[in-house]
Amino acid sequence: MKNWKFYNALFVRVLFVMILFFFCAFLIYKTLYYNAFLVGFFAVLMFTEMYFYAKNKLQFYDRTLLSILQNDFSTHFPEENKKNNFKSLYTLYETLKIRQQEQTSKELIYRSLLNNIDTAALILEKETEDWTIFLMNDCFSDLFKVPKVSHWKYLKNYLPSLCSEIEKTDFSELKSAISIKIEEQDLQTFMLQTSKTQTYNKEYFIVLLDSIQRVIEKKEKEAWINLMKIISHELMNSLTPIRALSQNLLHIVDQEQLEEDDFEDIKSSISTIINRSDHLQVFVENYRKLAMLPTPAKQMTPINVLFEDCLRIMSPILNAENIKLINEIHSPRSILIDKNQMEQVIINLITNSVYALKEQADKKLYVSSHTENNRFFITISDNGKGIDPEIQDKVFLPFFTTRKDGAGIGLTLSKNIIEAHGGYLSYQTDEDKTSFVICLI
Repeated sequence: MKNWKFYNALFVRVLFVMILFFFCAFLIYKTLYYNAFLVGFFAVLMFTEMYFYAKNKLQFYDRTLLSILQNDFSTHFPEENKKNNFKSLYTLYETLKIRQQEQTSKELIYRSLLNNIDTAALILEKETEDWTIFLMNDCFSDLFKVPKVSHWKYLKNYLPSLCSEIEKTDFSELKSAISIKIEEQDLQTFMLQTSKTQTYNKEYFIVLLDSIQRVIEKKEKEAWINLMKIISHELMNSLTPIRALSQNLLHIVDQEQLEEDDFEDIKSSISTIINRSDHLQVFVENYRKLAMLPTPAKQMTPINVLFEDCLRIMSPILNAENIKLINEIHSPRSILIDKNQMEQVIINLITNSVYALKEQADKKLYVSSHTENNRFFITISDNGKGIDPEIQDKVFLPFFTTRKDGAGIGLTLSKNIIEAHGGYLSYQTDEDKTSFVICLI
């Protein structure tokens, strides 16, 4: 690491000191003691200068290496060392300094990102036997009213239920719901997810916590915002032309004399207003259906009878569209349902399949049922175009539709009916088939 010029300078100094000592010895041998004393004095001075020269250079070398080992890059280099002696050491120092600054910048960005997410995050670090807290984001600290402590044992004083739950699993990976009491508040339920990772000599344990209530509220808020956007859009589509036409009518009737063309304009305007009013009335009626769904009048109904009635109604449409029906329901089993409401759900789902099969050459519709874990499943599938990934989270949204003639309430109404029966409606998409699954207890 040290420059060859340093070795040359040191060699010259050693050579001069040796010459002076030998000359001093020679003068003593010649009994020239006064001259020998002077030469010896200069030899000592030269030796002292050489000692401090070597010491300063080596101290600089050691100090710089120590700064690198301790990640302290505040050391100031003398200007001559940047160009001459220890130039390689200076280059190494500057390279590591730049890398350390880049690493610090990245850590600041990562910490900023973690502090700005809505999920409570805790990262533990294990270097020996005990876990220390490597990072606790602001959401975790604020949500659980916990100061940013540095050790796991201190965190246990604030959140004993969470810590004991994690310790039970011996800091292994898990995903489950957990109830935590925050200060004097009631128990709150959180979704707990943990993961583990390891570097060369350290182990990290990542804890993520999401408030289930907050997730539900967030989803509800998003649903309401989307619903209000759709309602506003539909209302403006009708109210804007009605207002414009009304202003036009007012302008026409304010004239002193009406021409025949004016009467045609009046008729056309009134006709358009009626059409838009009818559309608005249908929209409001559909909304009323969703908002005022009657309580299911349940009675035991054979599943095969339910589907026979539905397929009898849909049979002409299936035949007209050349759709091959694969009916795998042969069970005489009876289920407790409101038959009229369930027929509406099945007809809605089959109608959606008919629309999805429009562009297919080989059109197939599958209906099947099975029982599992005290739950009864009805599956309606087709080999149609499927659901585009970008709209998968909107299929059950009220008034959302991709059909020009659709009202956008079929799937929403179906979902509400199934939920009123104590079950749920979901969909599954794979490469060659899209399925809607009804689950009933």
